[in-house]
Amino acid sequence: MENLKSSLRMPLFGNTFSPKRTPARKSASLSSLHTLDHSTREVELGLEYGPPVMNIGGQSWKFEEGQWITESGGNTSGRELQRLKKRNVQLEEENNLLKLKIEVLLDMLTETTVEYHLMEKEVEGIKTQHRKKK
Repeated sequence: MENLKSSLRMPLFGNTFSPKRTPARKSASLSSLHTLDHSTREVELGLEYGPPVMNIGGQSWKFEEGQWITESGGNTSGRELQRLKKRNVQLEEENNLLKLKIEVLLDMLTETTVEYHLMEKEVEGIKTQHRKKK
């Protein structure tokens, strides 16, 4: 036991470690508002529950359907802006797919053209051999 006490001594402060008692916790809520029903709270406090709204940097944001949507976006609403951004992403993906298809088609056209020219040269070679034999 003496060993344990000596290991708990703090050399800088000269005392053994002894934490202070934590104070008793206060009651969770001293308010009786949680006991009121919804309609009474609304009448008494004038609370109108709706989606949360906040102002940041001069823009008003509203939380709807799991996303924050700006309400002060000039001529277009925040919801319209998000719809347009989503449509823009879809069109970019479609554009990339079409570019890839064009590239594949050009490769196929190049390959076919090369094969045609090779066959054309082969036919010309056969014709010249056939003329020489006569």
